[in-house]
Amino acid sequence: MYSEVGPVLAPSILVALLSLLGVFYLLSTVSSKVPDCVHHEDERPLPGGSRRVMYLLGDGLTFILLTKLIGFLILATLCGLGVSMAFDAKFNIKTILMVLAIAGAFWTLFSALLGVDLGPFVNFSF
Repeated sequence: MYSEVGPVLAPSILVALLSLLGVFYLLSTVSSKVPDCVHHEDERPLPGGSRRVMYLLGDGLTFILLTKLIGFLILATLCGLGVSMAFDAKFNIKTILMVLAIAGAFWTLFSALLGVDLGPFVNFSF
């Protein structure tokens, strides 16, 4: 039996799981049974929670839809920047180089060394 493992399998599973967990979290919030509710009046949740969720889900969906069109390196770098911005990283050359190095390391490990089809390193077949 053969099943294709490509560059969109893991992000598709992750986005589906995050969406499902988001629905459960919404239901528990409505019923006031959220385990991370603030119990003291002087405490406040961290600001920007919805922005973080939108960055993560948006990056996941973008990665799923455009990986085969653009290629792994460019899209993984852009999505990595989105994830880092979701966790309040500064947008500077250091962040870009770190995310680019991580994306390159993942492509090298999985595609070049292990033979998992992640698509081309860079692809401009518009």
